[in-house]
Amino acid sequence: MKITLLSAHSIRLEPMPGPMTIEALSAEQSYSPFHMMGGGLAYCTFSVMYAWAEHANLDADDLTIDVSWTFADDPHRVDHYDLRFNWPSLPDNRLQAAKRVAELCTIHATLRHPPTIEIDVVGGPPVVTSHEQADGVEPAAASTVNHVHSTSTSATTERRAP
Repeated sequence: MKITLLSAHSIRLEPMPGPMTIEALSAEQSYSPFHMMGGGLAYCTFSVMYAWAEHANLDADDLTIDVSWTFADDPHRVDHYDLRFNWPSLPDNRLQAAKRVAELCTIHATLRHPPTIEIDVVGGPPVVTSHEQADGVEPAAASTVNHVHSTSTSATTERRAP
């Protein structure tokens, strides 16, 4: 498998024999966390499509997947992924089925239904969030480990005893 960094905002995944490689078009291009996320989406999509192709007795050796993304602010984040596949040997009558299969990727489902993200402080003094300070919680009273949970719509803080 090979992932090629096409730009600061796009990658291409193509099947190649041997271990997975990540290549850039130029030495100035660096592999970013956003390339990693796009690569994860591409690899997951490729995997489910390839498994389906094997089951349906289709050749997927010419399947390639391109993923590009755009950003939004408040907060700064990826706001759109564009996933396109090129599969020259796919029969026309299987195209709609292939699109449905692409949506079965677990990364795709995770991005459509964002998980809760929990950030913990391990060791050291307890950390008081700006939200707790606004609520009048004194740092000395924060003798428990903070767990910050975030979702796509809100962030909450909960306390648990160590």
